[in-house]
Amino acid sequence: MAKNLIIVESPAKARTISKFLGNNYAVTASMGHVRDLPSSNLGFDPENGFAPEYVISKDKKKTVASLKKQINKDTAIFLATDEDREGEAISWHLLEALGLGDRTVKRIVFHEITKPAILKALENPRELDQQLVDAQQARRILDRAVGYEISPLLWKKIKPGLSAGRVQSVSVFILVDREREIRKFVPEEYWKIRADFADLSAELKKLAGKPAKIVNETEAKAIESSVKDRDFVVSNIDERMANRNPGAPFTTSTIQQEASVKLGYSVKRTMVVAQQLYEGNFEIPDYSGGLITYMRTDSVVLAEQALVQAQEVINLEYGAKYGLKKPRIFKNRSANAQEAHEAIRPVDLSLKPSTVKNYLSTDQFRLYSLVWKRTLASQMATAEIARTTLNIVAGAKKECLFVAKGQRVVFPGFLQAYTEGSGESTDSVGEKDIILPKVEKDQLLPLKKLNLEQLFTKPPPRYTEASLVKKMESEGIGRPSTYAPTISTIQDRGYVEVTPEKRLKPTSIGEVVTDFLINHFAEIVNLGFTAKMERNFDRIANGEENWVEMMGNFYQPFHKRVLEKDESVTRAEVLKRRELGIDPESGKPVSVSIGRFGPMVQIGTREDEEKPRFASLPDNLNLNDVSFEEAMECFALPRVLGSYENGEEILVNNGRFGPYVKMGKDFFSLPKGEDPLKTDLEQALIIIREGLEKKAKSTIHDFGEIRVLDGRYGPYIKSGKRNYKIPKSVDPESLDKAACQKIIKEAPPPKGFRGGKKKFTKKETTE
Repeated sequence: MAKNLIIVESPAKARTISKFLGNNYAVTASMGHVRDLPSSNLGFDPENGFAPEYVISKDKKKTVASLKKQINKDTAIFLATDEDREGEAISWHLLEALGLGDRTVKRIVFHEITKPAILKALENPRELDQQLVDAQQARRILDRAVGYEISPLLWKKIKPGLSAGRVQSVSVFILVDREREIRKFVPEEYWKIRADFADLSAELKKLAGKPAKIVNETEAKAIESSVKDRDFVVSNIDERMANRNPGAPFTTSTIQQEASVKLGYSVKRTMVVAQQLYEGNFEIPDYSGGLITYMRTDSVVLAEQALVQAQEVINLEYGAKYGLKKPRIFKNRSANAQEAHEAIRPVDLSLKPSTVKNYLSTDQFRLYSLVWKRTLASQMATAEIARTTLNIVAGAKKECLFVAKGQRVVFPGFLQAYTEGSGESTDSVGEKDIILPKVEKDQLLPLKKLNLEQLFTKPPPRYTEASLVKKMESEGIGRPSTYAPTISTIQDRGYVEVTPEKRLKPTSIGEVVTDFLINHFAEIVNLGFTAKMERNFDRIANGEENWVEMMGNFYQPFHKRVLEKDESVTRAEVLKRRELGIDPESGKPVSVSIGRFGPMVQIGTREDEEKPRFASLPDNLNLNDVSFEEAMECFALPRVLGSYENGEEILVNNGRFGPYVKMGKDFFSLPKGEDPLKTDLEQALIIIREGLEKKAKSTIHDFGEIRVLDGRYGPYIKSGKRNYKIPKSVDPESLDKAACQKIIKEAPPPKGFRGGKKKFTKKETTE
């Protein structure tokens, strides 16, 4: 047993740090949080100072037991979790879970995983920061309050399985608000007029001294007539120098945005790769440690040694004229910026991307290159650009002003770092040269062609993951550690879908839930309120506010309103059935709304003598957009497509879990985005054959109604719609039908159901 035990969060980090230390140190991982609020109840006591009821997570009991075995009375314990609120809370929970309350435990922090940083941290331990722990506790308990109080209301008033959350719900609100802007948008016609000359093109900018606004073809033709067969004269030449400065080093938000734009990475993918680069999840000869500093930060500050090294590398790589005499200092734009980290930067700028390329995955190399270039560029000389503007007048009364713009990079400065060896086109990262020909004032330019182009204004675009992160940051919603999990959550919950263009579009359920919150819990989706909560957490972290008082101010009125809304709000009021028209056959109203299993179309009402007809609304149709014709097409399902080679009928339908193809008793899901109304027999046959091949590979035994299958989490028994766990002591290959029936008979009742009523589950009620 080692004399010193260092506990970090991840095995990768543990492996890297252990390389720096001798046999007197053991480095082990807690695998993140080891304790949390219980999933089966509220988890805190509002009547007793919001005292939390923490329990060791089921999947962490072995981890805690293993950690305890590594500790004796002589062991020196170092808690080395991340240097932020979440990391501080993980350390605090470890202290409690391991029963170390009466021991002297050292808290060490570092923002890069290198030998000097680790040794320095060990030489300068500190005590646990209870204010940071309290800030994280306040966030966790407030988020639990929102999730556990509102989620059951959503189940009751809309449909089971839904959830609300302080950050996720306001994020969906932002997307819904944009979607409704798009829906209301009415395109307006406008025209662009461009004059092409021998070596340049110019665009019409002004008419009679006012900005050119051409709204129809008649106006465009009138301008064409005015300039036709008349002189185009250079009236002014404006040449001036302009400076362009680099952007700040990366924060969590900006690296997510930049990686999305330049590398096409999702927010989640960016953070996974950044974590690998930080923890040293690779093997580089004669090098130990991570390649970048801590990746969850909203600081744009660089350490002194990084500023010094940047100039050394710039001088070596590009020459002294590309460097700076004094470092360029950046300031945070966000008023809510906090946490004591640096910006994201390489731990050693002398390690060029090309040097380590062969030892990194493609994703790691591309992201490291981005960080390296951005950091270096932030400390390089300003780029100097010569910009030229030509004014050209034309028309019967010289009323038309055409403008041509060109530019030339005189001194690339920091742009040199962006473009060198990157494989990217210069116009995506720097300034593209647009060289205008040499002309003189009052020179006549012979017109080659006049282009009239009809265009229409476009609605505001849907958010991408990156632009949503930018919006969240600008509004003070969430923190660097929450951007990626929030965006994953709203997609996993089915509130948002990603379009083929990688844009975020709210689903019908997302809009209905958002409307419910707007009408009854407006503060949950209020951007200002959510940002205020974040500032409160900051105040708690700084010791300026008591977390129990903050919770009391929020919880009591909130809880009272939940009880009131449970009584006063009806399901019919929430669902807001939308009538589309009248069914020509029955004369009954056709409407769309949310049913128990999701969006649906309905012909008739419950008050009719005949039972209403129902059909599921496919995922590609939204309650608020669907037309009468599209809704009526849903009743064409199920559609019989033909027969399989064995004679069994093949049909396509839309079900509780999405569209599917059915043959006999077998169901096969349609690929995401596939329209069941347009699926033909040929497509269905491909889906069935692939599905049967996959099932054959996963089938161990087939006894008709009972099958033994090899699934994602190992072998199991399937009977009807239920799955049964096979005891570890039983070999799945040895099972016969009788043995399967015995396991089924002795199986405990399914979790989550007691007396027919659904129980709280963590997935449905947490934030």
